[in-house]
Amino acid sequence: MSDPVLVFGATGTQGGAVARALLGAGVPVRALVRDPSSAKALALEASGARLVTGDLEDRASLVRAFAGVSAAYAVTTPFGDGADAEVRQGEAIVDAAEEAGLPWLLLASVAAADRADVPHFVSKARIEARLRASTVPWTVVAPSYFYENVLGAREPLSRGELPLAVPSDTPLHQVALDDLGAVVAAVLARRDEHLGVRVEVAGDAPTPAQMAAALGARHVPVPVEEIRARSADLGTMYAFLSGPGYAIDVPALQARYPEVAWTSFADWAAGQGLRG
Repeated sequence: MSDPVLVFGATGTQGGAVARALLGAGVPVRALVRDPSSAKALALEASGARLVTGDLEDRASLVRAFAGVSAAYAVTTPFGDGADAEVRQGEAIVDAAEEAGLPWLLLASVAAADRADVPHFVSKARIEARLRASTVPWTVVAPSYFYENVLGAREPLSRGELPLAVPSDTPLHQVALDDLGAVVAAVLARRDEHLGVRVEVAGDAPTPAQMAAALGARHVPVPVEEIRARSADLGTMYAFLSGPGYAIDVPALQARYPEVAWTSFADWAAGQGLRG
């Protein structure tokens, strides 16, 4: 792949993991950033990415950013201005991609977006529908929960506790950010196989009890109502994860992408220095 891949959110967690994976695979990366002088943007540039300034609220900047790329990995977020704002982000991306004649748009969504009545899942499903109705060649990459989400619990982990609003014995499909980046790199290398395809991603499905044991902690169940009192969106998500969940066929996914390391949660946790 000689033309670059444009990566949205490359200074963030998911986009950053994708940018790192592509650069590691020798794929030229064009990173969309709002502030090219920020420390994260400069570090990204030093790693080999080319920076391009753009904003999801500036359609013209997106059209310019799409020029001359072979594909784009687009990330949207509801965490900030809400689910409706996320839909507007996605619509702006698709509209700009159509105008620019983008050869291939890989849209970051979420597993079970079409099956769960969770506000920030529904917003992604709406963006997917807009993309499918467009003229843009597309693939949807839909990760599940991230291992890295437990990093927000460093303080309780230091006390030997893992608070999580999922029952101790309920499997939770999830994936390491680095493995998600490797999946995106694999998808980009196999275009014909993935056009018009939706790929849900999980590398493991440990229970909270197993996650806690891997972290040298004990699981502390958090009532979903407590989460819901702080955020109706997240409360609804954890109710879904405590019930039907993502239901991803992990062995089939691993067989489809043998080039991915597929780190288990236990192996990932062992490398994090988080044990209480």
